[in-house]
Parts: sequence; C-alpha cells; structure tokens
Amino acid sequence: MSPQTTPILLAGQRVTVVGAGRSGLAASRLLSRAGFIVFLTEIGQLSSEAGHVLRAARVGFEVGGHTARALETDFVVTSPGVPSSSPLLRQAMESGIPVYSEIEAAFWFCRSPVVAITGSNGKTTTTALIGHIFRSSGRKTWVAGNIGHPFSDVVEKAGSKDLIILEISSFQLDYIDLFRPDVSVLLNITPDHLDRYGNSIDAYAGSKFRIAENQKNNDALVYNMDDYRISSWAGRMHSEDGPTRYGFTLKENDRASGFILDDSLILRTDANEEVLMKMDELALPGRHNVYNSLAAAVAARVKEVRSDIVRESLASFEGVPHRLEFVREVDCVQYVNDSKATNVNALWYALQSFSCPIVLIAGGRDKGNDYESLKPLVSERVRVLIAIGESARVIDEALGPCVDQLVAADSMADAVRYASLLAREGEAVLLSPACASFDMFRNYEERGDAFKQLVSNL
Repeated sequence: MSPQTTPILLAGQRVTVVGAGRSGLAASRLLSRAGFIVFLTEIGQLSSEAGHVLRAARVGFEVGGHTARALETDFVVTSPGVPSSSPLLRQAMESGIPVYSEIEAAFWFCRSPVVAITGSNGKTTTTALIGHIFRSSGRKTWVAGNIGHPFSDVVEKAGSKDLIILEISSFQLDYIDLFRPDVSVLLNITPDHLDRYGNSIDAYAGSKFRIAENQKNNDALVYNMDDYRISSWAGRMHSEDGPTRYGFTLKENDRASGFILDDSLILRTDANEEVLMKMDELALPGRHNVYNSLAAAVAARVKEVRSDIVRESLASFEGVPHRLEFVREVDCVQYVNDSKATNVNALWYALQSFSCPIVLIAGGRDKGNDYESLKPLVSERVRVLIAIGESARVIDEALGPCVDQLVAADSMADAVRYASLLAREGEAVLLSPACASFDMFRNYEERGDAFKQLVSNL
C-alpha cells in the first residue's frame, strides 16, 4: 500500500502523531501498517487499552507531556483536540516540519469517492442522514469522521465502488493539504470555537471554507444560500476551475438546487424541477432540520440517487443520539437529550423545535459564548432555567432575567432532580447545554448518557 501523490515521499519516514484519542490511535495504526515509523505523544495519560493497541501496532509512545523526541520526525499528524496554539505544533511549524490532520493522512490512502460535511450546527445529523440515504439506495456506504469511526479506521476497508461519508470539523480542516471530497456540503457558519481562532469569526469561517479548496470542476459543492458568509464566499469562487455549486435555501430561488415552495421540498437538478415531498412528511422536526434535509437531498441527487429513495429515506430517518433525542415521558413531561448542542446557535435551533413550555438545563465549559441572541426565544419558550457547570454564573446573568424561575445545580443528578420537581404536565425538560462538556464530562456523549440514565431512573 502506498499513498497517493503527497508531500510524503516514502514509507519508512518518521511520523509523530499528537494525541491518543480515537483519531490519533487510528492514524497511528494506519501509518504503521503503511510502513512509516510512528511515534505517538500524549500530554495526558493512556488507558491500558490504548497502550495495548499501540504496542500491538508497533508504535512507540510517550505520555504525560511532549519531549524533544516528538520533534525528531519528518512530519506530524495531529488530532482535532490539539489546539493550534499547542507549543509542540508551533515548534514543528517553526522548524519547517509539515503538520497534517488525521483526515489528510487518511485521504492519502483513499480509493473511494468521499462526501464531506461541515458546518457549525447540524453536521452530525446531516452526515447520518446522507449515510442513511445512500445505504437505502443499496450502495455500500461508510460513515466516519467526527461521527462514529475515524476516517483512518475505514479507509483501507472501503473499495473503489463504495462511498465514504465524513463529518468534518474546522479543526480537521486546519491541517489539510490534498484532501479533496467529491462532494462537499457546507451547512452554516455561526460563532463557535472562537477561542481556537483568536475570537475571529472570519478565521473560523476560513477554516470551514477549506473543505472545498482542492475541489475541481468535476466535483460538487452543496451550500446554504441563506447563510450570508457562505453565499458570499461561494459567489466569489472561480467557476472555471472550482466545484460545481448547488445551493439550497428555504426560499423560492431560481438559482437554487433545493428550496421550499408551498410547504414542499423542491429539487432542481439538471434543469429538471420536481416536488420531492411535503415538509410535514420529514422524519426530523424543526426548521433547522429542513435545512439538513435539503442539504442531504441535494447531495444525494448530485450522486444520482433516485428521488423515490431520497423521499423514503427522509421520511424514515430516526435521528442521531444526543441530538434532540427523545428519552422518555414521565408524568406527562417529555425528557429530551440534546447534549450535542455545544454552542449558542445549536440551543437556539433546539428551542425553536418546541411549541410547549420548556424546563431548560444548560451550561458547561463556555467557549466565549454571546447569549444575547437567545434572549427573545428564552423569554418566549423557557419557563425554568437550570444552570450547570463552569458557565452557570454567566448563564444566570445572561438568561436568568428572561425566565420565571432560575436554579443552579452542582451536578447533572441535581439538575435532573430539580427538573423533575419543577416541570409541569405538558412541558418538556430539555438538556441543551450551549457549552462544551469538558468541565464535568469527557465528552458530550458521556454527558448525554448521564442525563438519559438519570431520567430512566425517575
């Protein structure tokens, strides 16, 4: 096995992998199998399972910090959890050592067409939805990236006639070189992770835009025409050598490939216009999921999936864990897990999805959030706010005046207990934190699982 044409010259070169999370371990295994001399460096500690994986793959490693050994390398592959401000990454770049992301390294070995999805919100749902459509069409489909398995874990298994659907974050796009999806999908750009981008929305957007930077005119870009940053950027692209653009919008638009008219999803590809389905036939509720469904439908039609399969898939999709996931109903109160809502805009979309009064559990590790845009919607739909985590005080100050009752909880167990006591018949208890989970949990999945377990015990 050898890479495609890349800056990497020969197997046998040295590579340092930074971070021992899922993507770091997967990249280490892949590169070791390809004949590279792999060394992994982890600032924290390894689980016994991770240590076993690395030893079995003949990967050297260090834990508890980065030593000079980490820079004795020909190139670096970094995990998305490692910030660009990391002294190790900065030293590598200052020394002229190339730094790549795990998706870039995996792409060197990719034989399959790739559909890649990014955006501030909705990318997990849209990725899973696109995967569901293609699987329903009968095509062997691998869903990877930020959802489920790392790209490096599936790239060798996927054949040339298969399809790989990737959820991609801005952090992974920061260090690409040749990564080139056949279809890129750009959903939206709202303030998120600005602490990683010098509090600059433009720098953050620039990372998102990199998803299409290597695409050619036989590739496709599916993009949100209602997002002014995205539409402005797409309008500046060179049509001669850039990807073919397919826009989607909630408004009637004669330039759009997917839009809404008379409460129906309309597709327009290859000069043919068709009514795909009524909005109320979509499996996923909420305005934001209309966007996600349009994006998925356009991407599927670009890859020539029949409209009847797209329609049936959009109507049958069951959603993804931790994204507006119904847990159970107790005493005529719905409990909904939206732990994946790690930014303000995701919470805004979640609140829009409910017509009943809400008992909201929010908070965690703040990423420089501005809660101002939430105030009208919180005033309208949230009756009780239960604040948790490091950002509890900030959320109290920003949103407390907008609700009838405000409670601070020291733990998720306390938050669920307070919610069960305060919720009234016909209301919904919604965990939608608008913050990262790392102050109390390892990740948003663990946070959501804790909420679900506590609710199941009520």
